Amino acid sequence: MVKSKIKPLLPSLREKKRYLAYEVISGYRFNDAVHVSKAILDAANDFLGTLGMAKAGVLMINDKWNESMQRGIMRVNHKHVNDLKASLIFVKNIEGKDAVVKSVGASGILRKTQQKYLNQAA
Repeated sequence: MVKSKIKPLLPSLREKKRYLAYEVISGYRFNDAVHVSKAILDAANDFLGTLGMAKAGVLMINDKWNESMQRGIMRVNHKHVNDLKASLIFVKNIEGKDAVVKSVGASGILRKTQQKYLNQAA
């Protein structure tokens, strides 16, 4: 049996992505992004539905969480950035604590998003 390599996907066929920086505004400080991510994904799923979430390709990047600024980064398809921003409105509480999530900015490069919105060197 001959093993063959799978051809890589052409750049024109790859998913174009954007990195969206978000900020949590709350009286409570969240130590990790896991609970914040769950609240955002639940709100996005309610707003976009299962099919919309699949098309948007939302991916939370939990290791890019800035605890002092309460900011994080998520990845989304370039056509669905505005849909994801709209779904952030529906996050009312995180872990039972009142919180609001707002979009800070978007970029096509993760390192640039980190430097500009999280004030971290990559």
